[in-house]
Amino acid sequence: MPASYAYLGPEGTFTEVALRTLPEAATRQLVPYVSVQSALDAVRTGEAEAAFVPIENSVEGGITATLDELVAGRPLMIYREVLLSITFALLVRPGTELSGIRTVTAHPAAQPQVRNWLKENLPEARWESAASNADGARLVQEGRYDAAFAGEFAAARYGLVPLETGIHDAENAQTRFVLVGRPARPAAPSGADKTSVVLWQRDDHPGGLRDLLGEFAGRGINLMLLQSRPTGAGIGNYCFCVDAEGHIDDRRMAEALTGLKRICLQMRFLGSYPRADLGPAGVRLPSTGTSDEEFMAAADWVARCQDGRF
Repeated sequence: MPASYAYLGPEGTFTEVALRTLPEAATRQLVPYVSVQSALDAVRTGEAEAAFVPIENSVEGGITATLDELVAGRPLMIYREVLLSITFALLVRPGTELSGIRTVTAHPAAQPQVRNWLKENLPEARWESAASNADGARLVQEGRYDAAFAGEFAAARYGLVPLETGIHDAENAQTRFVLVGRPARPAAPSGADKTSVVLWQRDDHPGGLRDLLGEFAGRGINLMLLQSRPTGAGIGNYCFCVDAEGHIDDRRMAEALTGLKRICLQMRFLGSYPRADLGPAGVRLPSTGTSDEEFMAAADWVARCQDGRF
């Protein structure tokens, strides 16, 4: 049997579509799981080589189910990411008309992306969340709900028809997906990388978040995501999920992570991996001393001092 990739199922999800864009997916057995947690747990137990799950969308931000699993569950590491443009279809059983729809369903992350369309076209319809958009289509097939927001490609799989297509409140909406595996040495820098970490403050104090972000800013590292998540230790206790441009093998990133490790109560490294948009690292130069050449020159000077060659 080929090695398997777990993904948020059932069949017909946007997650499956995004996963199949990876060349290596053609050589793996793709196994749907009922939730993000169960897909990631399959990796932790060795049942799957890796899991492919949504982590962020351009309308609502981070996917909390994924972030919380990566923050609090047994350590895993991100190896790849994929960006997928998202547009929804309203899937119904044959013969259903818009006037007959009383209940609609989809994954919770879909609701903010179709909220205005619902208000204008189905203002009286009751929304119910499903484990995934494809699972919502399955529930419509079974007669549990009247309609589901899902990819148009899921219609045939569940014996439904697309009553409306091209539904989206925001133009150019995208969802980011990540391939997650067990911890190992990151792949070599590609020149267009991203590093993900989770940071916990030692205590709550004025300027605490500034201190954390200053480790990146002082080295000219641009942040691509900053999201707080509750730690479960009480109101006001948060950790911070950070995506930063660059690779852990880059000197500036290694220095930033070293500085953060000194001042954080706890850190979790989630991986350094190629950016899906293949854009080069956006080094910002707020002041002198943050160019690659200056970093190298400073490190060489310290090395010479250590060797007595100053």
